[in-house]
Amino acid sequence: MKFLILNGPNLNLLGTRETSIYGNQDFSSFFEELKSNFPQFQLDYFQSNIEGEIINKLHEVGFSFDGIVLNAGAYTHTSVAIGDAVKAITTPVVEVHISNTFSRETFRHQSYISPSAKGVIIGFGLDSYTLALKSFL
Repeated sequence: MKFLILNGPNLNLLGTRETSIYGNQDFSSFFEELKSNFPQFQLDYFQSNIEGEIINKLHEVGFSFDGIVLNAGAYTHTSVAIGDAVKAITTPVVEVHISNTFSRETFRHQSYISPSAKGVIIGFGLDSYTLALKSFL
């Protein structure tokens, strides 16, 4: 089975960015752990700070992969276009967030992705990605 982990803006700074919220592990080393923990899956990874690149990647894999784990970062709360892209594809998407977005600023309580997602996992740190992949088992 083939899955994409798709991260949005500023998630390239994991391990150094606001470690009290996001932890001190970089995503590259965590992705290696995911691959070890899910040897039955073919895992691909893509990160972009650019909204259009995220949409293009959703379109590229959204009809052929078995699942997408999407952390759109702040675009979750602002991008109707990413929400529309998730709605337009046939590959199931699990929306994830490292932090508990409901314990943060009010604008983070809204998601344009959730209505079209298979599910949403919020607030379990990097384990949110692990839980999302387990949802496909």
